[in-house]
Amino acid sequence: MTAQGATAEVFWTAFRALSKKEREVFLQRLLTESEFQEDLIDLAIIEQRKKEPSRSLDEYLRDRQRKRTL
Repeated sequence: MTAQGATAEVFWTAFRALSKKEREVFLQRLLTESEFQEDLIDLAIIEQRKKEPSRSLDEYLRDRQRKRTL
């Protein structure tokens, strides 16, 4: 396990040990910090779009260039 993984595991364990009310307070605080709001929105979008088909960067750039010339 990486150092980051170990640190994350410690925080996850601590979070799970909180009471329901303490978790609510923590999450509310997290949601009110603009820096973390952006991270949470990004993570939600990634999770929602995870199963969408992907395409290579080269293909994207070709399509973009083609649309510019139209």
